[in-house]
Amino acid sequence: MEKVLFDLIHLSHELGREDRDLAILGEGNTSAAVGTGQFWVKASGSHLATIDENGFSLVALDVVRSLCEEKALTDEAVAQGLVRALVDKNHRKPSVETFLHGLCYLEAGVTWVGHTHPVSVNAILCSQAGAKPFLRHLFPDGIVVCGAVPAVVPYIDPGFQLALAFREELRRYLDRYGFPPKMLLMENHGLVALGQSATEVLNITLMADKWARVILGTYGLGGPRFLSDEETRRINERQDENYRRKQLGAA
Repeated sequence: MEKVLFDLIHLSHELGREDRDLAILGEGNTSAAVGTGQFWVKASGSHLATIDENGFSLVALDVVRSLCEEKALTDEAVAQGLVRALVDKNHRKPSVETFLHGLCYLEAGVTWVGHTHPVSVNAILCSQAGAKPFLRHLFPDGIVVCGAVPAVVPYIDPGFQLALAFREELRRYLDRYGFPPKMLLMENHGLVALGQSATEVLNITLMADKWARVILGTYGLGGPRFLSDEETRRINERQDENYRRKQLGAA
């Protein structure tokens, strides 16, 4: 088994651990680029906690790019497109979120993606507040691991249309900040972690879970006391924190 797939299976098991409440049953999906215009992505219906090599499909990035040039696709066209994108036609049909994963590689230049539905994060994203509580930070490690500012997408039907909205938000974010987000929040849906390693994706997801639980806890004591924009900028740009960020991602 190639190392990328081996590491992807391990990442999936970590994200699917029952005790972490990040994803249950068939929730969530993971993927990793293989450097040849292809990427491994979870097959539809696979469980992150128990997935093995048979639970992933190898997909051609150029086919995903071509499909995403369309403004709209019927459900039937989406299903046919996912099969057409398979590098090996013996592999199972890939997740309907394959388009979203492919656009992360095409637009953001990352090499690993993890999408989960953490109970803590969704308790906020499914509330009247939506993603707003995540738009300001509460503690330094949230900045170091998850980035200074998350990207946000409102609720959209999962699948092709969500991927197109995801692309629009990635482009807006890149135009504004000059670099891709590490964390994207989908209201009433879940979390996407974008990284350059399996470790970075896991770290972002775990820190987002902690961040959400801290946010929820603060409302029992009068509400969050956010860091100022200047305090956030300072942590995000400190040389020692950037060094630690690199070490954490490579661990």
